Amino acid sequence: MREVAFIKQNKEKWLEFEEVISNNQKKDPDLLAELHIQIMNDLAYAQSFYPKSKVVPYLNKLAKTSYTNVYHTKRTNENAFVSFFLDSVPLLAYTYRKYIYLAFAFFFFCFFIGLLSTLNDHTFARQILGNHYVDTTLENIESGDTLAVYKGGSDWGAFIGIYFNNQRVGLLMFLSGLFAGIGSGFYIVYNGIMVAVFQALFYQYNSFWDSVKGIWIHGTYEIFGMIIESAAGYIIGASILFPGTLKRFESFKRGMRDAFYIFLSTIPFTIIAAFLEGYVTRYSNVMPAFLCYSIILFCLVTISYYYLIYPFKVARKHQLR
Repeated sequence: MREVAFIKQNKEKWLEFEEVISNNQKKDPDLLAELHIQIMNDLAYAQSFYPKSKVVPYLNKLAKTSYTNVYHTKRTNENAFVSFFLDSVPLLAYTYRKYIYLAFAFFFFCFFIGLLSTLNDHTFARQILGNHYVDTTLENIESGDTLAVYKGGSDWGAFIGIYFNNQRVGLLMFLSGLFAGIGSGFYIVYNGIMVAVFQALFYQYNSFWDSVKGIWIHGTYEIFGMIIESAAGYIIGASILFPGTLKRFESFKRGMRDAFYIFLSTIPFTIIAAFLEGYVTRYSNVMPAFLCYSIILFCLVTISYYYLIYPFKVARKHQLR
């Protein structure tokens, strides 16, 4: 499409937005959200096909204004907490979906590398997990108590300790994006390989299904959450490296703010993961297998829906084209 045709096609919409913003009366938040998404789409299109056009800084200005109004205008008819999780975060997950896909692709690539390395090199697991951990795990397998590693301490103590440790790791994955996203990538490499090594080690000693229960009852939310946190780190890195038509500091502020909101959305999943590890995983060897796999499936479906499917529904609700 020629630039003239693009402007002619969308001019009325842009003028409508300017009129809505300049109106001092109470603004309809749903209308603002709808216009914001459409303007973001137009900006992305203009940046791709007319990067040197004056329409790009114009749309950038509109996008900045629309963002401020969408995410900072109080909604009197909605609970702010509910709106944050059911509207704001899904819209951000949709806007930055490429970074989420990248984080998942990189994690599974590293997982695959860890899996192949462990299955083809009997010393690899010890290099990653350490001799003490491997020896202890093998002793547990031989004694018939495969998941003994999860049974130390009280339920409550384990829950608290696990939560703070996982939250610390998640925060590091998020903040490591300040190093141009490289730090977040490092944590993905480490965790992807480590999970694969742990899984492959149990497979080699005929305890694969025990390990599935031991890892994924709590690990579905935990690992998925860490991937989302690393994606938030990538957003920070991209805002520094690729500011577009914005000043670099303005781009960084926007990226940091959006990434922080996405990071906040993972906290409930981290809490639930810690609860499951402290109170449920340790009893998985005496629980019916059907119940264990049902918990894993429920966790996988709910968190996948929230970050990978629901954002499209929210975007469609706001008439994203």
